[in-house]
Amino acid sequence: MAGLSAIQRRFSPLSRRRWLFDAGAGFGWMALSWLTHREALAAGAARGNAPASRSSQLPHFTPRAKRVVQVFALGGMSHLDTLDYKPELARRNGTPFNMTTFFGEAGHLYGSPFEFRRRGESGLWVSSLLPNLADCADNLTLIQSMVSKSANHMPAVAQMNTGFPLSGFPSMGAWISYGLGTENEDLPAFVVLPDPADHPWGGVLQWGASFLPASHQGTPFRTSGDALHDLTTPESVPPAQRRAGLKWLTRMNRVYQQAHPGDSSLEARLKSYELAARMQLSVPEIADVERESESTRRLYGLDAKETEAFGRRCLLARRLLERGVRFVQVYNGGPGNSWDAHGRLEKNHTKMAREYDRPVAGLLRDLDSRGMLEDTLVLGVTEFGRTPVAQGGALGRDHHPECFTCWLAGAGLKRGFIYGASDDLGYKPAEKPVTIYDYHATVLHLLGIDHKRLTYYHNGIERRLTDVHGHAVTEIMA
Repeated sequence: MAGLSAIQRRFSPLSRRRWLFDAGAGFGWMALSWLTHREALAAGAARGNAPASRSSQLPHFTPRAKRVVQVFALGGMSHLDTLDYKPELARRNGTPFNMTTFFGEAGHLYGSPFEFRRRGESGLWVSSLLPNLADCADNLTLIQSMVSKSANHMPAVAQMNTGFPLSGFPSMGAWISYGLGTENEDLPAFVVLPDPADHPWGGVLQWGASFLPASHQGTPFRTSGDALHDLTTPESVPPAQRRAGLKWLTRMNRVYQQAHPGDSSLEARLKSYELAARMQLSVPEIADVERESESTRRLYGLDAKETEAFGRRCLLARRLLERGVRFVQVYNGGPGNSWDAHGRLEKNHTKMAREYDRPVAGLLRDLDSRGMLEDTLVLGVTEFGRTPVAQGGALGRDHHPECFTCWLAGAGLKRGFIYGASDDLGYKPAEKPVTIYDYHATVLHLLGIDHKRLTYYHNGIERRLTDVHGHAVTEIMA
């Protein structure tokens, strides 16, 4: 017996049946060994064998929020036609204005074709495009002086998600997963709900982990059909049999681990494999939004064709949040169907707002009614705004990163509150400009994280989400 492996000793005496089983299963162990060895080498090369430097004292201070849901309106939602009322722009409609635009086709000033009214007790101005979100005005916090670095979709989306216009840096969700982890061991800390027909500019790079450990990258769920097609348990396998198989697999993994002590990459890979196995049981239940009441499904717009798809993603986001997922990213649109209104802005934004308005308002109302808005941070973002001038002779607007609006709601925020302001035409910030770095620092602050102290050593640099910039906008905090 002295020459037997740890696995063989565990199951001694070795019967004929056990010997045949171990011989057949050995191919699986060989594959596992190859995978973990390959990934250990890759991880070591990527890190330069240097240790990560995440603070062991997280959170750094008392958090106001426990979880985050980011709703991304792709294409550049126009601040001038939604949440930033400019009567001076309407007054000067059709008059010349000298400015440089992304496509170089600057026309005359273009007043919004949509009506604005004050909403709620706070009196926030919201356009007729967003009547349902307008009813939530007293829960909104608006930043009307956002500034981005790029007028091109790909780098602008990348900066909003990762802090850098260049692709390939860790996303905010990955940083938050790295810093805080998940509250549910059966689910990832970071889940992504893209448009099933159209991924964003940059695709999976927008929720990647880059040089952070791969376990922190976003896990995209399918929002039509099986949520995780490749992990779905076959119908021919009964649940009890599946659970027994997972239990046995966990036991086998731990025996193998005991035979290879000190291998941290093996530990990480075993955890990820076991998480994937547990998700086979947890995800189908979470993704089954038909379990919700009819009134809840109506709240999110699942009863109407134009809102059903995005409403399903927003409802799934709430179900994930309440089960312990730390960061959920929900995409509204993609390159083929977005807020990118270079021409016929009125038609484009009317269509996109019909898809967006009711589900987003439903999410806010649902979180509020369940008491979850008290510790959930909701982010309404877009990559940039639109120009105050028409694009050439078309009644559209060009890309405009110099000034735009993002909204927030929920944990730790002043409600019905506006921070910063654009000038009379919505062209540039008139006061208190807020960079993407500042925005990210603020999100981390609300989660109890000092953005300067959440770092990872990579290629000789202590990397962070906010690069070497940014400050938390504490003026918007309650």
